[in-house]
Amino acid sequence: MNNEVKWVPEGALADPLQASAGVEHGCRRKVISVRRQRPAAAHCLHRHRILFAPATTARTMQFPKSALIPCLLLGATHVAAQINAGALPPTPSPPFKLTKIAQFDLPWRIAFLPDGRMLVTEKTGKLYLATQSGQKLEVKGVPQVLYESQNGLLGVYLAPSFSSDAGIYLTYSEPGQEPGTSSLALARATLKLDAGNASLEDLKVVWRDPIKGKGGQVGAAVAFSPDQKFLFLTAGDRQRFTPAQDPNQPAGKILRLTLDGKPAPGNPMAGKMGAGSVAVIDPPRDTEAAKTAPVVRTHVFDGPNLTPSETWSSGHRTPYGIAFAPDGRLWELEHGPRGGDELNLIEPGKNYGWPLVSYAVNYNGVPIASPDTRPDLAKPVIYWTPVLAPGNLMFYSGSMFPKWKGSAFATGLVSHALHRIEVNGAVAKPAEHWTLGFRARAVEQAPDGALWLIEDGHDGGLYRLTSK
Repeated sequence: MNNEVKWVPEGALADPLQASAGVEHGCRRKVISVRRQRPAAAHCLHRHRILFAPATTARTMQFPKSALIPCLLLGATHVAAQINAGALPPTPSPPFKLTKIAQFDLPWRIAFLPDGRMLVTEKTGKLYLATQSGQKLEVKGVPQVLYESQNGLLGVYLAPSFSSDAGIYLTYSEPGQEPGTSSLALARATLKLDAGNASLEDLKVVWRDPIKGKGGQVGAAVAFSPDQKFLFLTAGDRQRFTPAQDPNQPAGKILRLTLDGKPAPGNPMAGKMGAGSVAVIDPPRDTEAAKTAPVVRTHVFDGPNLTPSETWSSGHRTPYGIAFAPDGRLWELEHGPRGGDELNLIEPGKNYGWPLVSYAVNYNGVPIASPDTRPDLAKPVIYWTPVLAPGNLMFYSGSMFPKWKGSAFATGLVSHALHRIEVNGAVAKPAEHWTLGFRARAVEQAPDGALWLIEDGHDGGLYRLTSK
């Protein structure tokens, strides 16, 4: 696959024709320009269907001048509860310095050990132990993964009991028997460190999506509940759209599990079993084509289908970020299609709408209904059009940047930025975002309060961010 990148300029969106190839925002080879709108006005115009120019024939959305004034006036009221942060300009003069420490091949996630060393995954299938001076040691015993486009070795997380048992979790694309097929898997292992060697022992898959198939958008992010008793796992829609609304399939869901991968007690559908078989499709071209996509095979579950009893929320697309705020509320960050990246406040049993609604259109311009047309579905608290293309989400609790305590941070693959989000209870609003000059895959906090970033790329840097 040709991975040459023409970066999407600020205010522009990427070529829809590459969506089916499983390439994330910003990795597409052609770009189209889209005229910016003021967030409140654009939202208002969308509600009144003034922006619906034919997507296949018009690249720039136009509207009558007479319609603009009342909508701008409405934008000053509480008409648009959701915030479009996509058109906000970068913040000048960042209050930090960025130092490159090491380099990796398509790094995906960082997990800090208590002593300040870190585990770093490479999507190609390798796991490294790295020091803060840049020394790297490959960790042996990593499971086999399907590395292809958005698939590969993805997340690494310390178990809540790490200090006593050295347990870690990995999320990855587990290969299927048919070429090019995979599904999300969650494994637990023991990290063994001795005499210049590092390895994983007693690795066990504690949860897997048994429905192997094609497509990217795996999700694969993990957050542990504040009481450290449960594990929340994001499962993306695999670019197949419709599974996100099917209660019988894990794809497009946030799952709440016990630490050993079982359905957690107290889930919205605890104890409920799903259908014994489901139809499997290949990734279709858009949300409309998905409705009549041909069935490529039928998956028959080997034993009870536990999906309903595992599910915490549904209607998610590409949930790459999930984190608990200091007050215990759960937040999730996901990619939209051509626009419409979302920050969601996650509540049990709620449906977040994908692929039924979005503040966006399909990559090929085919319209998607607005969330404003479906009051029964949960809306994002913030959305981004143009996109940031989120890498991950975390909350800051350190002392190096005391003014940032309690803030959420998100990385941007297309925005090439670090985004700070102020969160107060159920309310979130965009604060600063600083341009970094590279595709920011993930950000994590070190024990000393410094932030560390990894760059998405075959020569992806590991950076330390400290106060000036």
